[in-house]
Amino acid sequence: MSQQLLSQDLEKESDYEKQEDLKTVPFDDESTLEGDPDLYLQKQVEFESQHDINYRNCSWQKTAGLLFSEYICLAIMSFPWSYSVLGVGLGLIVTIIVALFVLYTGLIVADYCAAYPHLVDVCDIGQHLFWGKKWVWYLTAICFVLNNLLIQALHVLVGAKYLNTITGNTTICSVAFGVVAAIICFLISLPRTFSHMSIIGYFSAITMFTAVVLAMVFAGIQDHPFGYEKEELPIVWTAWPIKGTSYVNIMSAVLNIVYTFVGQVTYPSFISQMKRPKEFKKALWAVTILEILLFSLAGVIVYIYVGNNYITSPGFGSLSLKYKKIAFSFAVPTIIFLGALYSNVSAQFLFQHIFDKTSIHRNSHTVKGWIVWGGINVILWVLAFVVAEVIPFFSDLLSLMSSLFDCSFGFFFWSRAFFKLKELYYYKLENRQLSTWEIFQRSNLWSKGEILLNFLIALIGFYILGPGLYATIQSIIWSYEADAYGKPFSCASNGI
Repeated sequence: MSQQLLSQDLEKESDYEKQEDLKTVPFDDESTLEGDPDLYLQKQVEFESQHDINYRNCSWQKTAGLLFSEYICLAIMSFPWSYSVLGVGLGLIVTIIVALFVLYTGLIVADYCAAYPHLVDVCDIGQHLFWGKKWVWYLTAICFVLNNLLIQALHVLVGAKYLNTITGNTTICSVAFGVVAAIICFLISLPRTFSHMSIIGYFSAITMFTAVVLAMVFAGIQDHPFGYEKEELPIVWTAWPIKGTSYVNIMSAVLNIVYTFVGQVTYPSFISQMKRPKEFKKALWAVTILEILLFSLAGVIVYIYVGNNYITSPGFGSLSLKYKKIAFSFAVPTIIFLGALYSNVSAQFLFQHIFDKTSIHRNSHTVKGWIVWGGINVILWVLAFVVAEVIPFFSDLLSLMSSLFDCSFGFFFWSRAFFKLKELYYYKLENRQLSTWEIFQRSNLWSKGEILLNFLIALIGFYILGPGLYATIQSIIWSYEADAYGKPFSCASNGI
C-alpha cells in the first residue's frame, strides 16, 4: 500500500513539474519588486490560487483571529503579579506605553511588508535590513525558531500545570502530563495554512477572554484568596512600587508586560498569507484596543482583590480552589492552540525552505509533503517538551524570552525598518541614497520627532537585552536558591 502511494506521488510530481514548466513565475526578479510591489503581489496571488494548497487566501478578519489568539493568552494572567511589583499606577503607565510602542512598530512592519512583499518572514526581513548578508538571515532564523520553541515549551509547562491542578494529582508523574499536553498541541498544529488555523484561533481567543473575565469576577466575589487560611494576612495593594523593591523584581515585572504585548515576530508570516496585506492594519488596530482594555482590567482587578500577600503567576493560582478550576478550564483551548500556532509558524518557515514555492510537495497534498510536514512538527514538539521539563517555571520564563528576543523582534528591527522606509521614500523622490542625517535635515518638525522616537525604540531594545537579561538571570538564580522551582523532569505536582 505504501509503495502504491509513493508511486502515485512520483507520477503526480512528474505531471506537476511539466505543468510548472509551462508557467512563468514573474515574481522572482527582485529588481522589479521595489518598483511595483502591487504588481508583484497581484502576480503572487494569481500564482498561489492555481494550487491545491493556497497560501495567499487569508482575509484581514481571519488574520485578526490569529492576532486575537496570539494576544488573548495565558500571559495576561501574569499582569496581576506585575502590578503587585509595580503598583497599579506604574503598572498601568507601563502597560499603555508598551502597547503604543508595539502598535507603532506593528504599523512599521505592515508598511515594510507592503513595500517589499517578497519578504515572507522575519528572517527575510532581518537579512534585508542588515546589508543583505546571509549570516544575518541564519542568525535571525535561529532566534526566530528558538523564540517560538520557548513559547511552545511554555504551553507544555502550563498544560501540565492545568492537568495537575484540575485533578488534584498526587499519584501520577507530572512528566506524563507534559507528554499529554505536547501530543495534543502537536495534533492541533498540523493544518498547513494560517487560514485554517484562524478558525480555531477565534474559539481560543473567546474562551481565554471568558477565562480572564471569570478570574476577575471570582477574585471579587470569593471570601478570601487561596492560601488565606494558612497565612491570614491582610489584603494589601499599592499604587506604586513598595519602598525597597529591587531593580531585578521591577525589571522582571516590566519584561512580563513587554513579552505579552510583543508579537511582531509573527506579523510578516501572517501578512505573507494575506490576499490584501495592506488590510493588516485593520486587524492590528482591533486587537490593540482590546489588549489595552483587557490587560489593564485583568491586572488591576485581580491584584486589588487578591493583594500582595497572595498573588501568584499566573493569577488563577490566587483564586480559591473551586473558582480556580472553573476559570483555568476556560483557558485550556488557548493553552493548546497558542502553542500549536507558534509551532505552525516555525514549521511553515522550515517547510517552505525545504520545498521552494514551485514544489508540488509545498503546493499540493502529497505523501512526501505530509510526512515532512508532520516530521517537522514532531521534532519541534519533542524539543519543546524537553525545554519545558528542563526550565520548569512560568513568570521567569516569560521574562527570559522577553529579554532574549523581544529586544530585536519587538524594538530594534523595526526602528531599523523605519529608517529603511525613509531611505526608500527619498530614493524614489530624488533617485539617490540619502544618509540618516540628510533625511533628518529634510524632514519637517513632526518627521524629526518620529526619527528621534525610532532612535529611542532602538535604545529600548538594547536596554532590554542588556540590563533586562541580567535582571532575568538574577531572578532565576535567586528563585533556585530559595528552592522556588521544581527539579528538571520532576514527578512532583506543579499545580497552582
